[in-house]
Amino acid sequence: MNSRTTPLSRRIAIGSALALTAGLALTGCGGGDGKPQLSVSGAYMPQPVTDQMAGAYFVVKNDGAAADKLTSVTSDLAKDITLHTTDGSKMERVDSLPVPANGELKLSSGGNHVMFMGLTHKPTAGQKVTVELHFATASPVKVEVPVKPADYRPGK
Repeated sequence: MNSRTTPLSRRIAIGSALALTAGLALTGCGGGDGKPQLSVSGAYMPQPVTDQMAGAYFVVKNDGAAADKLTSVTSDLAKDITLHTTDGSKMERVDSLPVPANGELKLSSGGNHVMFMGLTHKPTAGQKVTVELHFATASPVKVEVPVKPADYRPGK
């Protein structure tokens, strides 16, 4: 049977089934539009011990089907803000930190972190510092980072 002899209702049913199948296949490919879907939680900065440098920690969660990278952080708190990893007792500056698809990037004391060098002022516990996170793909994300006492440890 060719399309000229196939009843119209059957051709519509077949077309609808094909459209539904294609739509389901695309939905299975990931988070909506296939882009990273980022959110930030648990941000904090221990009150700096000196007026020269500080660190910040947070979790970047990616609910999207595409990976991304944290490439930089900007803030009026410091002249130089860099990304670091820590392996044992060795801290190393890096150009970016990976944010896996359907996963998270954890920045924590003793691990990945953000370093603020050449502080413009020394924040104190109870204040908030505004930072903007920049990614390779996703739009920048502004975060209000609460300043905690110098000895603060999350979950304790």
